[in-house]
Amino acid sequence: MKTKLIGLGILAAVIIAAAAYVFISNRQAVTEINGYVGGEKIGLLEDEEVQDILRDRYKLVIDYAKAGSIDMITADAGGRDFLFPSNQTALELYRQYNGDPLKSEIILNTPIVLYTRSAVAQALTDSGIASLNDGVYTVDMVKLTGAIENGTAWAEIGLPQLYGSMTVGTTDPTKSNSGNMFAGLLANTLCGGVADESSLDEILPRLQNIFQKLGYMESSSSDLFDQFLKTGMGAKPLIAGYENQLLEFAVENPDTWEQIKGDIVMMYPTPTVWSSHVYIALDEMGTDGIDALLDQDIQRIAWEKHGFRTGVYDTPTDAEHFGVSGIADEITQVAPMPDASTMDRIIKALL
Repeated sequence: MKTKLIGLGILAAVIIAAAAYVFISNRQAVTEINGYVGGEKIGLLEDEEVQDILRDRYKLVIDYAKAGSIDMITADAGGRDFLFPSNQTALELYRQYNGDPLKSEIILNTPIVLYTRSAVAQALTDSGIASLNDGVYTVDMVKLTGAIENGTAWAEIGLPQLYGSMTVGTTDPTKSNSGNMFAGLLANTLCGGVADESSLDEILPRLQNIFQKLGYMESSSSDLFDQFLKTGMGAKPLIAGYENQLLEFAVENPDTWEQIKGDIVMMYPTPTVWSSHVYIALDEMGTDGIDALLDQDIQRIAWEKHGFRTGVYDTPTDAEHFGVSGIADEITQVAPMPDASTMDRIIKALL
């Protein structure tokens, strides 16, 4: 009898141990998905709080390779579960090249802005190209584009210390989203509306001329912004980027931001365009990333720590925590981007 009880006890212990093993294994089992991601979203994906939520709530790990939004659409996506470019034009181009994806969803939004130094902002304001209202700088795109096309020298607007003619530094519009979107914004400005097939023949030579003045262009928005911060006013007086880049930098580098915040100025083009960061699922595993990234807490973190305007935080009321002056409460003057076929022609013309 005693031997039988011992045997039953051992059996029960084995069953309990096996059940515990299965329970723990199921809890710990995670799925890893991988894809191409625009560089401006890497801070969010590497956020430990975001990674914990993905792993604990969704049993998901997101691996990625950095790529420009246009590059990732035309690259070989074999073995990838998703693409995460930075605008809906990329999604439309994907559809043209590959057909409808399994699933897609806009996850994040941020407007295109211009970054400069305080001396340049003052000169642009004094010359009537920019204006300052309620602490927010805006830039008249018609006047700025005209100054660039006319070859206006920086010295002519009161900046003799800067070399050459006025330009806006961008990423390569044939590879990266911020440059691509700024090209679309310039195309709209040149035609006085929304650029389309009927207006391209007239404006493409002018657009090509503007970009030919830029010389070497970075292929990543994050690289361009990093160079802007590091190289000073002489190298990059004025660049195009995303609003969230400065907000994220201020949160992640508070000591550095405290030292430079008096000299870095964010300006909103009038009109501007929204960069809508759309997640494209390429397979069933990739679809898991959509619900996970739309998690309410991840969306909150995307705003509070990384500066993306999300569905809940598109009109932020708590921007003071960034310590960045001049954040617009609402983005009201917004132009639609040219359609995908028009942008495709623009991209090919700028190759």
